[in-house]
Amino acid sequence: MSFLLRAGALRAPIVPVTRRTISTSPRLSRVPHGATAKRKHGPNKVDAKMAGEKKPEPPLKPVTKTDERNDKKRMRFGMDKKSSGRHGMFRSTVLMKFQDVMKNTSKSAVSAAGVGEDELHQQASMFMNVLDSAFDMAEQNITDRVKNPLFWNLRDAFILKDIKGLTNEIQYSFQSFLIRQRFSKGLEESHKRLLDFRFPYEWFPATRAMQRTIHVHVGPTNSGKTYRALKALENSKRGVYAGPLRLLANEVYQRLTAKGLPCALLTGEEVRLPEDTDTYFTSCTVEMVPFNDRFDVAVIDEIQMLADPDRGNAWTTALLGVQAKEVHLCGEERTVSLIQSICAGIGDKCIVHRYDRLSPLEPMNDALDGDYSRLEKGDAIVAFSRLNLHALKRTIEKKTGRRCAIIYGSLPPEVRVQQAALFNDPNNDYDFIVASDAIGMGLNLEIRRVILEAVAKFDGSHNRMLTYPELKQIGGRAGRYRTVRNAAEAGTNADVAVEEETKVGYVTTMDTQDLRSVHRAFGAKVDDIEAAYISPPAAAIERFSTYFPKGTPLSFILMRIRELASVSKQYRIHISPDKLEIADHIQDIPLTIYDRLLFTNLPINARAQNAVPVLRALARIVANSEDGGLLKIKEIPLENLEIDFKTFQGTSMEYLHRLESLHAAINQYIWLSYRFSGLFRDQKLAFHVRSLVEEKLIDTLERLDFTESDLKGFRSRSRMEARKTTTSREELGETDLKNLEQESDDTPIGDELDWKAAAPTSG
Repeated sequence: MSFLLRAGALRAPIVPVTRRTISTSPRLSRVPHGATAKRKHGPNKVDAKMAGEKKPEPPLKPVTKTDERNDKKRMRFGMDKKSSGRHGMFRSTVLMKFQDVMKNTSKSAVSAAGVGEDELHQQASMFMNVLDSAFDMAEQNITDRVKNPLFWNLRDAFILKDIKGLTNEIQYSFQSFLIRQRFSKGLEESHKRLLDFRFPYEWFPATRAMQRTIHVHVGPTNSGKTYRALKALENSKRGVYAGPLRLLANEVYQRLTAKGLPCALLTGEEVRLPEDTDTYFTSCTVEMVPFNDRFDVAVIDEIQMLADPDRGNAWTTALLGVQAKEVHLCGEERTVSLIQSICAGIGDKCIVHRYDRLSPLEPMNDALDGDYSRLEKGDAIVAFSRLNLHALKRTIEKKTGRRCAIIYGSLPPEVRVQQAALFNDPNNDYDFIVASDAIGMGLNLEIRRVILEAVAKFDGSHNRMLTYPELKQIGGRAGRYRTVRNAAEAGTNADVAVEEETKVGYVTTMDTQDLRSVHRAFGAKVDDIEAAYISPPAAAIERFSTYFPKGTPLSFILMRIRELASVSKQYRIHISPDKLEIADHIQDIPLTIYDRLLFTNLPINARAQNAVPVLRALARIVANSEDGGLLKIKEIPLENLEIDFKTFQGTSMEYLHRLESLHAAINQYIWLSYRFSGLFRDQKLAFHVRSLVEEKLIDTLERLDFTESDLKGFRSRSRMEARKTTTSREELGETDLKNLEQESDDTPIGDELDWKAAAPTSG
């Protein structure tokens, strides 16, 4: 336990944040339900997809006092009237889903909100007034996040996660509305004082007592910025490297160890410590930065990730909290102004180092267009779904007669290490690699040319077009010929190119229609990052929870925090919908607030096969202090190890799903074994089982087979859905996206010969 505290493994599991807010006031609550503004606009495209043909408007029924007190009657009242107008159909859908929410509202949730069932109907009536006001404002084109947050959140939830997301948003908004009714104005002011997060650097008093120098290394990929930072790390007596991926942390660990420097490896699922010394370097994922240790040098890689809603908090807290005399930040130019502003507020000295790319990078003017004979040794084909990656691997090997490695995020880290080594080894027949955008995070591969299989990806909730920074970062991996293996052998670094020969990196696409997106991205100027994401510390959440009755759902508390918390313009607060979902899955299990927060950080996809039963089983063990022996947890599908691929009755992908389900469950067990070692004692057995699963995964990957038509179908569907998402988000009014999300390929760009003229035709 003491080691984990020192290593930061048990530090406040801070919950990163949605934009769920509601805006109410006594004035809004007095607005008679059914009073609507005049409609000035026709139905928009998003409403049209639900509306079908417009029905004639029947006359409105008069509102009676009884109706005003009966939310069920009010939901039926004037529904056809509400279907008219620019947002009419969406408005009716919201009211219908709110009726479903009311039917499913549990007695415990009502009790936690401090209202009786009779009062619940009155509160529902008041909430519907708030909904009416939000939609009336929307009819007047007031739809932005600040002035009309309730409409924005509802519309955003529907666009991103369809009806299910909309229903969840309505539920959370109504729950938050109920909770706020039970607090006096004075108590609400006390809440706001407790939730004053304008100065998050004050959460680290020991760090504030130090005088730090922040070195910001910025430049494009393959510019040497990471090399300079790692050299400073190596020349120190004690330092820490924090990266975005376990594989990157492992690479730096291997690099330092190869140089004879004692080094520890810290990730969420693995801890390796030097055996013969207490003074050592540390290589870790950014979430595992040891905040209680002092270092001479700290290196924080991919610092632009502080603007990521889901993971940005880890980078922000690492920057604010790491106790190091020198902190080296590596990332993109667009972070500089924000970091300088943060450093000025803290009192840290800030020095900016800018670098140019060491080898040329050029987008090509012709795509592969399905001609696999044009593939050359060192090509990396990047795709964004597991199905596409497996299909590409099999097709490439069939068409070329050569081997192809594969890397993607949900593969076990050990499998990814093996596949990367096969591709980097020049003495075998693994000439190509298919990979997800994990390579864009800095994974060192000896890539000559990057070929984008698509310029759209599924990000967990919907298909969307890649942003310009994403395209630049992924494409920038072309021309990277140096890896950690080379560095260990030559005593140099992967980011430094060999100067004896100028090596050009090339970027192209699988389909010609996607080339324009690549050329736009490489020619576009991306706006600076304006704010870093933060999350409240566990101590603040625990203290705030004491204002609520016992049994109040954690999701209620987190939403209340999001609603009341104040932050400065340099920061933004975010509560992940996934964390709220995890919290709700284990709400009925008697855990402490701290343990609940810890479980929301568990590496889990709650929508994956068998994920929720495993989650609940692990939570019950912690809540009841039960024996957490691996073989005693029946929800972990160990029987999947016994299934033979040759005799399996289902499809190949179903077999793969079962293996990955078991692998995910074992990873969760290992993750918890570092935090509750007294309960989950079978860590060694879990590591052994994981290695067996990984062997089966590798074997299964080699057996999967797809056709050329499968590949084209995957790309076409992904592109179509991404364009719909882009169109919907434009209709939603997300003007703040600016250049970050690229235009649809349907957007006119003038003479198409312009972008072809200056591009190379071959590598």
